[in-house]
Amino acid sequence: MRWVADFCYVLAGLVYLPVALYNAFVRGKNRRGWGQRFGAVPRFEADRRRIWIHAVSLGEVNATPALVEGLRRARPDLDIVISTTTDTGFARATALYGADRVFRFPLDFSFAVRRALDRVRPELIVLVELEVWFNLVHEADRRGIPIAVVNGRLTERSARRLARLGRIARSMFRRLAWAGAQDATIAARFVRLGTPPERVEITSSMKWDTATVADRVPGTDELRIALGVGEGDALWVCGSTGDDEEPLLLEAFCALLEGAASAALIPASPRLAIVPRKPERFNDVARLIERCGFSVVRRGLCPDGAPAPGGDARTVILGDTLGELRKFYALARVVFVGRSLVPLGGSDPIEAAALGRAVLCGPHMNNFEAPVAALATAGALRRIGSAAELATAVGDWLSDPAALAERGEKARRVVVAHQGATGRTVDRLAAILRGRLPS
Repeated sequence: MRWVADFCYVLAGLVYLPVALYNAFVRGKNRRGWGQRFGAVPRFEADRRRIWIHAVSLGEVNATPALVEGLRRARPDLDIVISTTTDTGFARATALYGADRVFRFPLDFSFAVRRALDRVRPELIVLVELEVWFNLVHEADRRGIPIAVVNGRLTERSARRLARLGRIARSMFRRLAWAGAQDATIAARFVRLGTPPERVEITSSMKWDTATVADRVPGTDELRIALGVGEGDALWVCGSTGDDEEPLLLEAFCALLEGAASAALIPASPRLAIVPRKPERFNDVARLIERCGFSVVRRGLCPDGAPAPGGDARTVILGDTLGELRKFYALARVVFVGRSLVPLGGSDPIEAAALGRAVLCGPHMNNFEAPVAALATAGALRRIGSAAELATAVGDWLSDPAALAERGEKARRVVVAHQGATGRTVDRLAAILRGRLPS
């Protein structure tokens, strides 16, 4: 069967090759690490037992620190190594864990998987959210290496697509040692695809735990001064935005400015900050802002301590640095989480909620169904369907600061109430290593 899988991967690779070449040579994306992608990962110490954690991209990597810390406390005898797929995920994982403990996830060719397993020699493989691949699962099972999915997230669309693979999908999912699902709906999808029910557990989302509940974030004042944001400005931050979404946000901002000028309902000067998810898009977004008739202030050109740039409501701030989204959220009056006005799956609303910020989002939040439902039920999140509706929602929230602050406190309480998934996950992984989970 692995030869069939390899053949299908070759065909898919040939189809995808033009896209990969365009991303590498035009967009500067995924140029490095190809040796590791074909299994030439670092050779880790043969005399150490270890856990291999795979987190595909930036969001998944950001969900791992508390998990890694918990595993180190529970099993200090085990080494922990991290693999990731994207450039942003790799950079973040390296910053968190050091270059000697991070590598690129191998492509799921049988030879690449065998080569990687020979070099890593894990006692347990932990997949963050999903990333269940045929050859990886089957080769690990052949070697007696358990695979667990943590913070399990499986959308209905993904479940339907996997179900079309029939026995191939079931052969993967039934070999999972354990799946910790974010909610009951996701747990049922794992079972539907073949994971034995006794190996599926609802743990909630670990991202509730990784979000630090706080009133302030270090460096926020420096960020405000560097970007020329006045203390009385009503900053609207759009975080982790995606392709084709920024034009809609700028359209909404135009409508907001027009409404604020005519109605005079907003008690402070509205400002807009856009923080794209992918760094390779920073320059494109800067050009877009200027084409739409705004001036742009780029965070990358305004470091802390530099003279503050001038600007007014028609000056849009571009967050073109990595690792500062949380500071932007702390500076915001209103937060919109991106990749949700267009069908890209949405972005994490929990980080903003933990800072006491109510959240706006679009209709496409299928990657974050559970936290969206929890925040919306509490009245701390509002979903909107268009740029015009978004402008109205931002204006409504800014015009009633007391109600906005109350929504923010509700958001913070939801985060606190849902924390604890990481501890439950660490307990189950430790049980797998002891061989005490149902088989």
